[in-house]
Amino acid sequence: MSHETGLTPRKKPLQRRAQETVDAILEAAAQVFAAAGYDEGTTNRIAERAGVSIGSLYQYFPNKNALLVALVEREVESGMSRMESWLAEARSAPGDLQSLLLSFVAALVELHRANPELHRLLFEEASHPPELHDCVLRLEGTLAHGWEEILIAHPEAVVSDPDTAAHFLVQTAEALTHRFVQHGIHDLPGPAFEAELVALLHRYLRG
Repeated sequence: MSHETGLTPRKKPLQRRAQETVDAILEAAAQVFAAAGYDEGTTNRIAERAGVSIGSLYQYFPNKNALLVALVEREVESGMSRMESWLAEARSAPGDLQSLLLSFVAALVELHRANPELHRLLFEEASHPPELHDCVLRLEGTLAHGWEEILIAHPEAVVSDPDTAAHFLVQTAEALTHRFVQHGIHDLPGPAFEAELVALLHRYLRG
């Protein structure tokens, strides 16, 4: 029986012990993929690292792509929680536009630096099934919707289409932050990168 088709979990953990098993498998997958790479990170290695049988792993994840999607979902949920906290603060006390952008960029950099090896693996080295893109787009969509509300209400923002501007802002900031954390940009130190990105976004939003 092949384990190379299907991306959804075969079985959902309903009890605490089952959830602990799934968590152990995902943590092992993150460690194995980061250490050996996606191609060499076999399900056998992951099961061994997690301390479970290969049969137990396949009870929950039919193949490596299913593990990859689950890892992305976990990372996106963590990122969503952090960035929703930022959005809540930004809505309650937005301040001037430049300071708002600076805190947003700093939050993105912190998010990407939390687990850079896993981010590189998930978004650069491994295969990208549609489910992976859907996870990332959900996070970007939440941030863009929040920024749209901010731009509509903020007196300094001069944009004709807040929805489009918000999506451009989020995707530009996300792409450049990922590139900076993973590979660096023109040998810039962190504060200089953040200042340059904020200046770029600020000029765009000021029209």
